Amino acid sequence: MKRFIMVLVVLLLLPTLLFGCNSDGDQVRIGVFEPQSGDNGAGGKQEILGMQYANHITPNVEIGGKTYKVVLEISDNQSANDKAPSAAQTLVSKNVSVVLGSYGSGVSMAASSTFGDAGIPVIGVTCTNPMVTQGNNHYFRICFLDPFQGTVLANFAKDQMGATKAYVLAKQGDDYSVGLSNYFMEAFGADDCVYETFPDGTSDFSSYVTNAKTAGAGVFFSPVSTEAAALIIDQAATQSLGVPVLAGDTWDSNVILNAASGKDVDIYVTTFYQEGGNAQFDNGIKDWINTDSQAKTNNGGDDKIAAVSAMGFDAYYVALEALKTAGSTKPEDVLRVLGGVTYSGVSGSIAFDNINGDAIRDTAYVKWCNPSSGEWEFVAQQGV
Repeated sequence: MKRFIMVLVVLLLLPTLLFGCNSDGDQVRIGVFEPQSGDNGAGGKQEILGMQYANHITPNVEIGGKTYKVVLEISDNQSANDKAPSAAQTLVSKNVSVVLGSYGSGVSMAASSTFGDAGIPVIGVTCTNPMVTQGNNHYFRICFLDPFQGTVLANFAKDQMGATKAYVLAKQGDDYSVGLSNYFMEAFGADDCVYETFPDGTSDFSSYVTNAKTAGAGVFFSPVSTEAAALIIDQAATQSLGVPVLAGDTWDSNVILNAASGKDVDIYVTTFYQEGGNAQFDNGIKDWINTDSQAKTNNGGDDKIAAVSAMGFDAYYVALEALKTAGSTKPEDVLRVLGGVTYSGVSGSIAFDNINGDAIRDTAYVKWCNPSSGEWEFVAQQGV
C-alpha cells in the first residue's frame, strides 16, 4: 500500500516536475479589445493577428522574478459604440492586467470610462482620434494622431498631386471618419473642399462620386471603413472618376487591394508600416499565417502584411515591457509605470509623451495601390 501511495504521489507531481510551476495560477491576462465583426471587423482581425503572432513566439514573460504564461483574452466590440462598453466589461471581468485596442477611435472612446473606472490601463494600437487619450490618465497609444495624418494627406494632395480642390466624404457619426476629414480640410483649406457625409447602412455611393466629378475636384478623400471603401472604389471605377482617391490608415488592407484589382482607380493611403521594413518580422508572420488556416482566413485569405498587424505586434511587446517594469500583474502597478515605457518595435521607436500618453511619432508611410499587381507600393515616408 505504501508503495502504491508513493507511485500515486509521483504521478500527481509529474506534470510539475516536467513543466515547472507555470500552472493556471501563473498566468497573466492581456485583454484584446477589438472588432471582429461589423464595419471594421476585417481590420480588427488583422490587428489581432499581430498580437497573436507575438504571443506565439513569446508566450511567457518574467514578472518580478516569476515566469508567467501570457493569455490573450479577446472581446469583440462589434465595431459599434453602443456595444463597446459591454465588450470592455467582459475584459474587466476576466481580471486582465492591461488592454490592447482598439481598431476604431469611436469604440475606444465609448469604452474608455469602463476601463478607467476599473483602473485598467489601455494601450491604443491604431485609434488615431486625439480625443481617445484626452481627459484621462489610463489610455495611452502607440500610433500617430489624426491631426498629423490629415496634414500629411492634405500636403501630399497639394504638393505631389497639384490638387486645388478636394472632395471629402465621411460617414455620419463616425468619430474617426469625421475627425480625420476635418483635419484634412483644415490643412488643405476648408474653402477649397466640398464636404459630404453618408448615413450608416449606405450601399450605393454613385451620387457621391457624381458630386465629386461635378465639383471638379482634383482628389477624392474618404477615410472610411473597408466595407464602405470597397463600394466607393466600385463606383469610382464605374463612373471613371479620373482623379486620385486618398484615404487614411483604415484603407491599408488587402480588402482594398482586392476591391481595386483590375480597376482604373488611383488609390493612395497613409499608414504605420510598409512591408519590407523589417525582414525578420515579415518572414516570420508570413510563415505563421501560411501554416495556420484560421490566421490566413482572418488575414483575408492571403499573407499580405497589413500595417495594423505590425502595430498589434508592437503593442503586445509594449505591454510585456510594462508588466516587466511594474514587476507586478496588478493593473494599478502597470498603469503607474506605463507612461515611462519605451520600446524599439518593427514600426519604429515607441515612447509616450507626458501630456496625454500619446506616441511620439512624426512619420507616416504613403503607399499606392497597384491595381495590376494587387500590391501596395511604397511612395514616400512623409512628415509635416
